[in-house]
Amino acid sequence: MALLKSLYLFEIFALQLVSLFTVLSADVSEAPDARVITDVSKQRSWSDALQVRDVRRHVARRKAPRFMMELYEENIRNPAILQGNIVRSFPAQPNGAFHFFNLTSFGHLEKITKAEFRWFRRARTVLPGHHFYRIDLYEALDSRVKPWRGNLILSRVLSVYTEGWEVFNITHTVTKWLQNSSTNSGILVASTVTLGHWLETSVKTVRETGYEENDAYLVIYSDDGRRSSGKGDLGEGIPPSGPNTDTPLEFLEFKNSLRAAVRRRRNTHKRAAENSHAAHCQRTSLYVDFVKLGWSGWIISPRGYNAYHCTGSCPFPLSGSLHATNHAIVQSIVSTLKLSNKVGRPCCVPDNLQPISLLYFDDEENVVLKQYDDMVASSCGCH
Repeated sequence: MALLKSLYLFEIFALQLVSLFTVLSADVSEAPDARVITDVSKQRSWSDALQVRDVRRHVARRKAPRFMMELYEENIRNPAILQGNIVRSFPAQPNGAFHFFNLTSFGHLEKITKAEFRWFRRARTVLPGHHFYRIDLYEALDSRVKPWRGNLILSRVLSVYTEGWEVFNITHTVTKWLQNSSTNSGILVASTVTLGHWLETSVKTVRETGYEENDAYLVIYSDDGRRSSGKGDLGEGIPPSGPNTDTPLEFLEFKNSLRAAVRRRRNTHKRAAENSHAAHCQRTSLYVDFVKLGWSGWIISPRGYNAYHCTGSCPFPLSGSLHATNHAIVQSIVSTLKLSNKVGRPCCVPDNLQPISLLYFDDEENVVLKQYDDMVASSCGCH
């Protein structure tokens, strides 16, 4: 079942590309609109096939936060660093003295694994006689609450001379927000010096500070439960080229005897001529250009990738280099012996698929890093 599902999804993706190339190769006399993919409904259906739920309808106005770009690059080098397969960043929205985060785009079926409040602290050069200050992180109870009446999440002492991102783990608080959205009134950061003098509690937006990025973000790591079929499903039953102690001896003898019988019956010259015109099963390049797909307005990175695709014949006898399954070997024998007119030769398909990571804007212009499984054919075989 997992094999059929994986092949089905990959087939849909391939059909989408064929559809696109057909449109782009239309007669030059057609109107430009006929050659450019602008139909939102088509874009939606393609994105649904790839399980991209929150595809954008227009070009995003925001820029991706630098830390999300860095996380994407790090994930490319080491995919295991993600806690789950989705990372969503929510910029703080002005709400009086609070950092408020709109979490409506968070998937209902996703399971949160970690939540971080990222706050950029500036150097406090206007505090003569003080070397440190304390910040208190509060969960706001409502829009009128004072800091000391809120739920204190944690406190931290910082140097007045340095600046940079401070990261706070607030998984418990955000989990509560996602379970009951009415409890989400935002976060308040209260800064004080040792004598208890108030420094600041107000939110400074990008427009007010002049900085390129927001001062505060909520970053949620989650998992949607989808896992790559990889080689565990698609390659199950593939015998290695060498001796295989897991394969029953009776099956090996059965396979060898049938092969010998077929060799005696086949037309050697016809087979040689047929093989000379068709390459054996192999992996070939298939570059997917997101610009040509019309997705460059919402996909930040990459601009495209090589999905590869499998092509070629699966001639009898199937050699070890063709990564044939035991089922494919039996099918090849039955087809060659013409024991059934309904049985054709095995097909050349991906037998190992790898994921890729996409950094993109969702409908709320939040930046999302998501790992999409089964997007690259890393090897091919006869199945």
